[in-house]
Amino acid sequence: MHGVADPSAPARLAVGLVSAGRVGTALGQALESVGHVVGAVVARSAASRERVAKRLPDSEIFNDPAQVAARSELLILAVPDDVLPDVVTELADGGQVRPGTIVMHVAGAHGTAVLAPLTSRGALGLAIHPAMTFVGGAQDTERMRSACFAITADDEIGHTVGASLVYEIGGQPVRIDEADRTLYHAALAHGANHLVALISDATTVLRSVIERADADGTAAPLRSAQDMLAPLVTAALGNVLDLGPSALTGPVARGDADA
Repeated sequence: MHGVADPSAPARLAVGLVSAGRVGTALGQALESVGHVVGAVVARSAASRERVAKRLPDSEIFNDPAQVAARSELLILAVPDDVLPDVVTELADGGQVRPGTIVMHVAGAHGTAVLAPLTSRGALGLAIHPAMTFVGGAQDTERMRSACFAITADDEIGHTVGASLVYEIGGQPVRIDEADRTLYHAALAHGANHLVALISDATTVLRSVIERADADGTAAPLRSAQDMLAPLVTAALGNVLDLGPSALTGPVARGDADA
């Protein structure tokens, strides 16, 4: 069901979504929860169509981005960074994006320059990237409501529109300059992906230790590697976010090279 519009809120928008990946469907669902209407979605794969059926059941599905653009006041390009320029060019060549349409992409490494083929024809371009990880479930939408969103726009009007959309869904807008988008995205990828790799590696090693300790099955029941590691790494993450490098502990903090 579409959300119920608040009469005091900004005008409700007809939203088009290209395409129905994890980020796009979460953002579409968040916008619908505050009264916008995601009327048209590009969903070509079976997985994408299944996401639309579950999370945006009232949306009409298309294969052609131009068909979605023709129906949209807010056109969201939720495609990977490396294909975004081609999608923008395709839309510009198709001529279905009307002047005044808000065209927003969610790619972290790009600013608004990539949207030039559309903004040069009268569209309002926005780069709005949620600083959040997505797994494809309902929790994605809830996490988005407390996330920061990097906003890059060409002028104050764009920043105001972008911030309004973010505030509506419960997020926190943060301005990022066009020249800093790559560095911004690198920082997020470094923090999130290396954290996943770090915890995965530590869990694998710890699991092997636990399994060897109870090889004959006679020892007292042991906690899983994930359960054993979770309190430590959760506390460490909280400490470093609050304290910075002074959160280092153990032999590293003591300078105990032998240990």
